[in-house]
Amino acid sequence: MHVERLGSGPRLVLVHGSVAPGWLTWNAQKPLADRFELVVPIRSGYPPNPPLEEIDFEVQADELASVLEPGDHLAAHSYGAVVSLLAAARAPLASLTVVEPPALGVARGHPAVEAFIAQGEGAPKEPHAYLEFFLPLVGSSLKLRDPLPAAIEAGARAAIAERPPHEASIPLDELAAAPFPKLVVSGGHHPAFDAVCDVLEARLGAQRAVLPGAGHSVPRLGEPFNALLEAFIRNASR
Repeated sequence: MHVERLGSGPRLVLVHGSVAPGWLTWNAQKPLADRFELVVPIRSGYPPNPPLEEIDFEVQADELASVLEPGDHLAAHSYGAVVSLLAAARAPLASLTVVEPPALGVARGHPAVEAFIAQGEGAPKEPHAYLEFFLPLVGSSLKLRDPLPAAIEAGARAAIAERPPHEASIPLDELAAAPFPKLVVSGGHHPAFDAVCDVLEARLGAQRAVLPGAGHSVPRLGEPFNALLEAFIRNASR
């Protein structure tokens, strides 16, 4: 697992979601490097790591756990948040923030969740077609170039290889018992993500926030998200 770092101070580990690895997800968080050491793991299967035919959240949770250090603040987006929920159950963190994790298994039976899972089963396997399918599904208005930039095509191929996140068994009881505070953030754009976040809020005793305006890509809001995250971390450190 390739890891990039920026800044100095308390460690803030930022785990990306699908398609957009590393700073493609977290570019708007670079100003936080004035006050934190930003530690950005690039999940296996995403460049500059070698490509993988299959990407499994359980394997990646083990990989992430090897990167984490006692007292880390961990923040994660989308598929990376599923990986982080698994890793956090066995890590001595200072805080955990998850942004729209597609941990759909925690909210099975909710109509929007079931519909989302059913839609995902029809995802194309060709990168451009996959992104045309996936981006509107998660509320993204990104305009695709044809041909795709190399980094985006590689990210799409990695996303296609990911094990469906609704298969993850989230250790809710272990996370609830963990002493560190938790923050769950959604973008207020899709009832399936809202349903998952509502369950996590209730089961984990988590702080909950809704930041609309960027669909699923909440970190790209920049300052509103950064201010929320920094205030949460500062309170967690007291």
